[in-house]
Amino acid sequence: MPHIHSFKAVSNAEARVLILGSMPGKESLRQHQYYAHPQNAFWKIMGELVGAHPSLPYAQRLGLLKSSGIALWDVLASCVRESSLDTHIREEIGNDFTAFFVQHPCITHVYFNGAKAEQSFKRFVLGKQKLPALEFARLPSTSPAHAGMHYADKLQAWQVVTRT
Repeated sequence: MPHIHSFKAVSNAEARVLILGSMPGKESLRQHQYYAHPQNAFWKIMGELVGAHPSLPYAQRLGLLKSSGIALWDVLASCVRESSLDTHIREEIGNDFTAFFVQHPCITHVYFNGAKAEQSFKRFVLGKQKLPALEFARLPSTSPAHAGMHYADKLQAWQVVTRT
């Protein structure tokens, strides 16, 4: 099975917050868009928080994130994964966060979209790459696979992103 590759970061030099996923799923890779699966709550949450509603064109949603000081990326640069489930990720290679944070000096907070993103960051980045002083927090996954939490509870947890 070939390695799949993540997308380039969505960011600008003024970003204050970085949201990290693990690796795009099959639908996101097919559409070449972050969080493209229609049941993923990411864009619905971003719609309520910063106006990046899923009904807007993708480029407009990305622009709203950037204008809100939010950068978006994945922990992994590449991996092998037979399905969209994070539990199927193997042969991971992390992204270059040293270079990313040099280019984004205003970022103070990193939020992980779920447990796999946080675990991968700890495994492939922390202690292995040079990072500035940052605050880290895991948020509930917006994936439809994380159905054990109600949308309202996810939205409440994700509000921290706009308070930073």
